[in-house]
Amino acid sequence: MRELQKQHIVDIFVWIDDLLPAQERPLGGRPPVLKDSELLAILLWDGLTEHHKNLSALYDWIEREYSDCFPKLPKYQNFIEHCHRLLPMLIWFLQSLLVTDAPLRFADSTMLPVCKPIRADRHKVAKGVAQFGKNWQGWHYGFKLHAAIDHNNRLAALVFTPANEHDNQVMERLVNDQTRVLVGDSHYGGSVMQKRLWKKHKTIVIAPPHHTQRKKMATDWQMALLHLRPKIEATFGKLKEQHFLVTSFPRSVKGYFLHYIRILLGYQMGMVS
Repeated sequence: MRELQKQHIVDIFVWIDDLLPAQERPLGGRPPVLKDSELLAILLWDGLTEHHKNLSALYDWIEREYSDCFPKLPKYQNFIEHCHRLLPMLIWFLQSLLVTDAPLRFADSTMLPVCKPIRADRHKVAKGVAQFGKNWQGWHYGFKLHAAIDHNNRLAALVFTPANEHDNQVMERLVNDQTRVLVGDSHYGGSVMQKRLWKKHKTIVIAPPHHTQRKKMATDWQMALLHLRPKIEATFGKLKEQHFLVTSFPRSVKGYFLHYIRILLGYQMGMVS
């Protein structure tokens, strides 16, 4: 992707404005200061360039650096409310950018903690939705992102669950009829689900043997694909370390998923551009 300059935010806005249907003017009350396409341009631009940790930092940045582009920026609270109203549209954008026809997919999951486990009893924001889950790093309280990427590290499928959902129970939602091969870790090695995916989608699942298995045969091409499996772990690392996917700032469950979706959308935009 070519290096982005400040003026390219206008190109993003024009592209979005042409893509979206005409925005109807509300029958009552004040019309929004920003058009939906303007706010979407702001969120996408941040995902492509700065990767702010939260909407507060994003708002301060736009107010400071882009006042000439958005001279009528609404007050912060109205800005946040408008972002929340756009969550369905952000989801639609992200779904439209997924590489759903990828024949080869690398799948895994990663924890999205909402707070430290010791504070889970006092955490009220995601109470009743977030759960405890355990991986090789220990216990976590929050959600889990299950994802599949193609060989170019582009997102192909996404599923959010509570942290206690097992990978094997979600893998069916990470493939479709275009998926010929799914590569995962040992959690994807269950024979029942492997047979089910073959019968339903003609998808071959390649996973390393579980530690309880003594013997398992693999061809050279299967071993080559298993050696590429860390690509999905590297993608998760980038999303967390560079794009700040994990957060504890939101004050509602909807706020958490607004954060997750805008981060994933910014990442995917950068990968497909």
